[in-house]
Amino acid sequence: MTAIKVVVNGVTGRMGQVALNAVVGAMDMAPVGGVDIRPPQGGLLKLPDGSRTLPFSTDLAGLLDQVKPQVMIDFTNAEACAKSYPIAASRGVYVVVGTSGISDAHQQEMDRIARQHEVGVFIAPNFALGAVVLAHLSRIAAKYFDYVDIVEMHHETKIDSPSGTAIALAKAISEGKRFQRNVPQKETLPGSRGADLNGVTVHSVRQPGRMAHHQVIFGGAGQTLILQHDTINRDCYVPGILYAVREVVKLKGLVVGLDKLLGL
Repeated sequence: MTAIKVVVNGVTGRMGQVALNAVVGAMDMAPVGGVDIRPPQGGLLKLPDGSRTLPFSTDLAGLLDQVKPQVMIDFTNAEACAKSYPIAASRGVYVVVGTSGISDAHQQEMDRIARQHEVGVFIAPNFALGAVVLAHLSRIAAKYFDYVDIVEMHHETKIDSPSGTAIALAKAISEGKRFQRNVPQKETLPGSRGADLNGVTVHSVRQPGRMAHHQVIFGGAGQTLILQHDTINRDCYVPGILYAVREVVKLKGLVVGLDKLLGL
């Protein structure tokens, strides 16, 4: 069996390193290079065990032409991703995106470009399988309740708010339905009720000592149902990343969410 050749874009970041380590540990994959706006420490992109170095560049197009991967994993940001995926797709490279904050309009353009070049692009708001199950259970519960709040808690350096996972949860549970939402007669502090997406109230917490936590709180007469997923460390993302790499090469066009790949 031929190993899937993989390049990681955003390789020097925390999630880029998780993705690189995941690919290194997979028997059916081969890391062939990394890209970032800043070079790795010491100027060399080393494998976790230090056994060898990989090609590194700040020039994505040049590196893709050099190493010719089948898949690019992108853990940059929404702005950088908008520039990187067309470069990859135009070279027949399949793309797995873990970047959050990608708009619906941007996703439509990604789908168009992917289909134009007959490759697959996959976006995961969250690669943790437990988070995918949380969304699945939340969709089941949503039909039985009229009130819902989502509380997402992350570390203080997270660049976006709310999280991509929280937005995906809110969209998933409010498909074809608008929840009831209390609007206070007097809001002493503006914004204290949180953001509103189809009646789903979303709250963001940013503090040191946290990683990624999501609560979906359903309320009904005389009862509350709370569904929660906690990310303990970044190892939880590895199975989802590897699964996405294996599946994206079977796709044409854009697919969003691990639940689609898992058939949930």
